[in-house]
Amino acid sequence: MERFRGTGVALITPFKSNMDIDFEALERLTNYQIDQGVDYLVVLGTTGETATLKKEEKELIKSKVLEVNRGRIPVVLGLGGNNTASITEELKTGNFDGFDAILSVSPYYNKPSQEGIYQHYKMIAEASSLPVILYNVPPRTGSNILPETVLRLAKDCKNIIGIKEAAGNFEQVLELIKHTPDGFLVISGEDKLALPLVLAGGDGAISVIGQALPGEFSQMIRLGLSKACEQAFQIYYGLAESIDLIFAEGNPSGIKSMMKSLGITERYVRLPLVPATADLQQKINTFVARLKK
Repeated sequence: MERFRGTGVALITPFKSNMDIDFEALERLTNYQIDQGVDYLVVLGTTGETATLKKEEKELIKSKVLEVNRGRIPVVLGLGGNNTASITEELKTGNFDGFDAILSVSPYYNKPSQEGIYQHYKMIAEASSLPVILYNVPPRTGSNILPETVLRLAKDCKNIIGIKEAAGNFEQVLELIKHTPDGFLVISGEDKLALPLVLAGGDGAISVIGQALPGEFSQMIRLGLSKACEQAFQIYYGLAESIDLIFAEGNPSGIKSMMKSLGITERYVRLPLVPATADLQQKINTFVARLKK
């Protein structure tokens, strides 16, 4: 699945001050990613504040991104949750024209066993007409998809094509890269670990900071994939501060503050999230001003 190697960007959902979706900003945001060279887009992921969106809003966002993209780059749809039957029903009955894959987060809150996680994804794979990318993010879900479970799914479900790995455990990343079948994608879900993962044999990243700095981040990943280590790390060290800043008070509050500094979107988030503090906004503004010099 070469089209999902490189840099994917997990799009935010821009809001107006009245908390309606800002579709003009979403158009600017989408074009900005494509024009700056990202390899694919991810719509309605965690960074998109999907948990606070109504069903109708999700449909409008999907339509808008596809309309703006016009087939220029692949688009991955976030579709996951902790109700297996509900997800599989949506996969069987929904319209996924224009999308190229599904990114499905591991069930949260329920804290299933490894067998439960396996059966959950097996049902999703059987129901999906699109390739499926697993998403492992234990800090948000409360459970970890162990490498043995990933290997079972990769072996038994041919349309499960990869994993977005955000466990914060590089040893686990290396185990996945070493043991998964050829062609199975191991994608970083952590911006700070994206380059080391690629240099170890992984396939790229689904990035948050890449949304604000898509040109720089995409180039870093391309250099990493070609094993141009020194050049890639030069970019990495230039980006490191920005990654710390956008996650200092949580995601997507930080990245929305950076998008505000860049003049692409506003920084509004829906409760229970709150905007970044004035202190963090000032630090982000200073970083962006320095970047533009």
